[in-house]
Amino acid sequence: METPVALTIAGSDNSSGAGIQADLKTFSHFGVYGQTAITCVVAEVPGKVSSIQAIDLAIVHDQIALSVAHFPIRAVKTGMLYSAEIVKMVADTLESIPRSERPPLVVDPVMVASSGDLLLQQNAIAIYEARLFPLAVVVTPNLPEASVLLGKQIKIKEDAHAAASELHEKFGVPFLLKGGHLGLPEAVDFLVDKRGIQSFSAEFKTGIITHGTGCTFSAAITANLALGFDLVQAIAIAKKYVTRAIHDSLRWSTRSGTQTALRHFC
Repeated sequence: METPVALTIAGSDNSSGAGIQADLKTFSHFGVYGQTAITCVVAEVPGKVSSIQAIDLAIVHDQIALSVAHFPIRAVKTGMLYSAEIVKMVADTLESIPRSERPPLVVDPVMVASSGDLLLQQNAIAIYEARLFPLAVVVTPNLPEASVLLGKQIKIKEDAHAAASELHEKFGVPFLLKGGHLGLPEAVDFLVDKRGIQSFSAEFKTGIITHGTGCTFSAAITANLALGFDLVQAIAIAKKYVTRAIHDSLRWSTRSGTQTALRHFC
């Protein structure tokens, strides 16, 4: 059986807990061959973003175009795109693929790091909404990102349930609203599509400084779409994977304090 190929269009994280590095680890776990298009280089560790350097637009374009032209890409995900120019170029490039040949796209609208640092320029949000969301088979915002998209705070489970429906109605594509920031005993995510709303729950693990959970979750969904699972199946498998990766997190004691990372090879 031919090994499926998936493409991630995202930033590089030197700490390897998020971004391209997390995506590749996740793809490999599921037996999917990962292709990459790096959009920016981020100097960061869990809890701190030091600096961001965007990659030249032409190079980002060429990375995507070469992968699509020379490999049988079965699924694509976008992570950190950073600037309006990059978001527009990614949308242009994906739109240039004939609709019948365009692989399913998972959009993780990376806007804010777990540390609270901004990862997307403000003027890029409108282009996400107008150009990239319509191409997606699912968009996977966390609660802070959903709050930005809806212009209101989401603080309780009932708010999240309603927000997921509102996002689907507003943008017309499936939305998976991740509820880990609710701080409940269970981490509940809500998928809303034309069939209605479904929830995916798992125990919320306390005492772990998470980094890259959103990247890992969306990459796992992408990998399982590449393997041929439908969206609901892909999300269910990805939810189990990211939950176990959190529960089995790696931990190091360093001069700067305790550092943690998801265990991608669980």
